[in-house]
Amino acid sequence: MAIDLKKLKEERDTLKDQLRKLEVQQREIEAKLKGFRQQEIRSKREIEALTTLIELAENKAEPAEAATPPA
Repeated sequence: MAIDLKKLKEERDTLKDQLRKLEVQQREIEAKLKGFRQQEIRSKREIEALTTLIELAENKAEPAEAATPPA
């Protein structure tokens, strides 16, 4: 049983092409993932900023409530 060199080379070339396609897909997915990570970071920063604003508003409201005598 002889090994067909031409067939082996064709199979190797086919696998190389498939690998290149996979690498392209991987780069596309990594770019999307980077976008999602940036979106996540922005959302977390917005949540943190809103939390700070809420805390400031609550702290301002508490002294005003304490100064108002009960009816």
